[in-house]
Amino acid sequence: MGSIRMPDPVFLFTGMITAAEEIFGRAQREMEKTFGDISYQSPIYPWNHSDYYEEEIGRDLKRRFLFFAKPIMPEQISDIKVETNRIEGLLMRKEDGKKKRLINIDPGYMNMAKVVLATTKDFSHRIYLKDGIYAEVTLIYRDDSYNPLPYTFPDFRSEDYIGLFNSVRKELKSSSKHITQEYII
Repeated sequence: MGSIRMPDPVFLFTGMITAAEEIFGRAQREMEKTFGDISYQSPIYPWNHSDYYEEEIGRDLKRRFLFFAKPIMPEQISDIKVETNRIEGLLMRKEDGKKKRLINIDPGYMNMAKVVLATTKDFSHRIYLKDGIYAEVTLIYRDDSYNPLPYTFPDFRSEDYIGLFNSVRKELKSSSKHITQEYII
């Protein structure tokens, strides 16, 4: 019989998609109020992997990742997804009498072995957490790099994203950052 033990803390990140770059800053300020300081901000990448967000958010979409300095416990990701949905709601616009999002914010976490995303959508490879939130392992670390799985989203399969997560992993591994018991929520 295995011994039950608490998981190690992990590092929170968010991936944001918008058509209006200035919304990145507004969303970042809101997230910093709850999640704390940003330790790394990615470049802005073009996001042209599908037309899923086009009707609601717009065209010429862009993606940016934020990596937060303070570690979290893995089970906090469902509460964090609920909070990022609230922030999306704060940043909505009215168009033709309907509210439309200006930004999509997807939180996730990473450790030395994997990258995990939180979502409100169920699917065969996703595990239910709580409060309508599911999680999926999106990338696994093997052969000196994060690697996609059969169901990994096309953008997370890209060299840019895998390179980004590998760089952040390398920085976390080589830094003097030590995970403390100071968690976000």
